[in-house]
Amino acid sequence: MEPVLIMKTASWLLAIAALGGLTMAGIRFGGKPQPPTWLAMLHGFLSAAAVTLLLYAYFTLGLPALACWALLLFLIAAAGGAFLNLNYHWKMLPLPKGLIVGHAGVAVVGFALLLAATWAATHP
Repeated sequence: MEPVLIMKTASWLLAIAALGGLTMAGIRFGGKPQPPTWLAMLHGFLSAAAVTLLLYAYFTLGLPALACWALLLFLIAAAGGAFLNLNYHWKMLPLPKGLIVGHAGVAVVGFALLLAATWAATHP
């Protein structure tokens, strides 16, 4: 498998996961303490699949520098998402809005870097 195909696949998975993330943020900022569990799990599973693909490419095929930075940011965002899930969602506590914004901000920057890396690799 080539790195560009992996980056494209990861980008699509993350785009779908981002839609779920935006939906969950809308639910939380709309006044509910937490989103449905199935939506949070789907968001996490799709994101984890994308990060796993990028990790595979990083360790076996090599990734462009921008994609490596994106991967680092996705790992940080994943840690934030796991923290939100384990310390708030699973305990049925309201999700802190500041942590949601931080988690999303890191993921959005990572997504932008991944898209830039994919674009640069496909349009030399």
